Amino acid sequence: MKCPTCGNPDSKVIDSRPSDKSSIRRRRECLSCGKRFTTYEIIEATPLFVIKKDGSKEIFDPNKVAAGVRRACYKRPVTEEQISEMVQEIENEAVGTLREDISTSEIGNMVMEKLRKIDEVSYVRFASVYREFKDIDSFLDELRGLCTSKKKKK
Repeated sequence: MKCPTCGNPDSKVIDSRPSDKSSIRRRRECLSCGKRFTTYEIIEATPLFVIKKDGSKEIFDPNKVAAGVRRACYKRPVTEEQISEMVQEIENEAVGTLREDISTSEIGNMVMEKLRKIDEVSYVRFASVYREFKDIDSFLDELRGLCTSKKKKK
């Protein structure tokens, strides 16, 4: 680290402590002139990329997830607070994988898992678009699976 007083590039760290969630405060001493100065290191967040079905990549956008969830929850008893909380949980899980990218199918599965717990109708709406049911039979199979798992819980 270059000394702001004399310009010498060599210094030693005297004290180091977290400043806030994303930075570290370091107290330094110049090895040439002995002056002390403070630096702040900011932790650089690496962006999370989403691999789409066609193989293209784009930066993860929680607003897109929220828009899809809102469409599924339209006119359902799901609050905006629940949607925001769900999207935040999904973003945390996606970032928590510590990978550079995540597929849309993984994100879709996370959304479906959370929607299923909140509102089954919204879950079925989302699943119908996300899973791209080819015919009524595949849609009915999904509903049967939902009913079967509900019976097992009782």
